[in-house]
Formats: sequence, C-alpha cells, structure tokens
Amino acid sequence: METNQKRRYALVTGASRGIGRAVALRLAGMGYHVLVNYLANAAAAEETLALIRRQGGEGELLPFDVADREAAERALGGWLEAHPDEAVEVLVNNAGIRRDGLLLWMPHEDWYGVLRTHLDGFFHVTQPLLKGMLVRKYGRIINIVSLSGIKGLPGQVNYSAAKGGLIAATRALAQEVAKKQVTVNAVAPGFIRTDMTADLDEAALRRTIPAGRFGEPEEVADLVAFLASEKASYITGEVISINGGIL
Repeated sequence: METNQKRRYALVTGASRGIGRAVALRLAGMGYHVLVNYLANAAAAEETLALIRRQGGEGELLPFDVADREAAERALGGWLEAHPDEAVEVLVNNAGIRRDGLLLWMPHEDWYGVLRTHLDGFFHVTQPLLKGMLVRKYGRIINIVSLSGIKGLPGQVNYSAAKGGLIAATRALAQEVAKKQVTVNAVAPGFIRTDMTADLDEAALRRTIPAGRFGEPEEVADLVAFLASEKASYITGEVISINGGIL
C-alpha cells in the first residue's frame, strides 16, 4: 500500500487461528490494514499479526469478547474515537465456538454460550461499524456460517440454531443496506481442517464428502476475499457454501 494513500481497514473477528487467520492474511494481501480480533489466545493472535507483517501487510490487535456487549462497545468505540475520519470497510464476522451435545442433556450454558457468541456477537460488532459504511456508501459484511446452519446436524442443535439465525440476519440486513452500496453475504464452510474440527473423525467424514477431503482455511479465505472485493458489488443476501459438494 502506498504511503500517500488513505488506509483501508478490515476487521476479522476470531482471527487468531484457522479460517479467521487465513482470512486476515488474505485481506492484508489485498491492501487492507487488518484489525485482528481475538478473545484469549494472545500468542496465536500475535502470530497472525507477525504473518501479516512478514508478507508486507499492515495490521493491529483488537482483543475483546464479541459476546460481551460492554467489551465490544469499549473496544470498537475506542477505535472509532481514535479514527474519527476513517471507517472499517470490510467486516468478517468469524468468531465462533462449538459446544456439541444432544439437546436432551445439553447444559444451559452450552446453549446460551453458543448463541451469544454467534448471534449477539454479530449484533455487537456489526451495529457500531455499519454507520460508517452507510455514510461512505461502501462496505462489505461477510458472516462465516456453516453447513450445520443450512441443513442441521445432530449433536449441534445449538450451533445449527445459531448459524441458521445468522443466515436469516444476513438476508434481512442485506435488504436494509443494499441501496447504500453495502453488501452482506454469508459463507458456509463444510468440514475445514482447523483446530475446531481437530476432534472429528476425519477418515470417516471424508466418505460423506463428494470431493473426498476436508477443505483448507485458505480456500475459504479466497471466497471471502472475492466477496470483499469491488467485483462482488452485485452479490448480496447470499449464502455461499464451500463444502466439497455436500448437499
């Protein structure tokens, strides 16, 4: 990025590892100054930032819990106050958790914790940044959802409910802001090789995937990068699956 050009900012939540890290690196490669959000793993977030800088990009750490309204307000409000003439142009709502288990025996916190992180987190982060996009008449909001939110998976009633809700929110918000040249889309990964899927039986699950393999975080990041680009200006309110052919 040339020094005489105004910085363009992107925020990726849950960017310390996996898909979030791959997306942060890809957006940095597109010239964005990436705000690397994380909750607790500071060492992994520092590694993401180091990788961004190693490839010649720019970024900074922005730690807060997306599920905590007050924490999100402090972090995002502080950043906006420090950058009164700038706005986050690309927002990738990626932060997420899994607490799998059958609904019959699911602890209350496993239900509410998953919904708070995915649905409340979307609201806490998106609302404060939306005004800047609308004022500038440009923005890209990309929500990372899941195959589970499209078809539902046993043992993931909480996760399926959260991701399904986020899909509905994506489609509704897209209609609210389309006239201001702000697009809102969702990317629905299937089985991607990350820390979040490390506990799954990959050998057995590969047999259920027409492509015969798990996806890589970088493949998801490439799709997110396209949706974040100006070339995707006529795509909004969509949920795009990237799952190796699972129907």
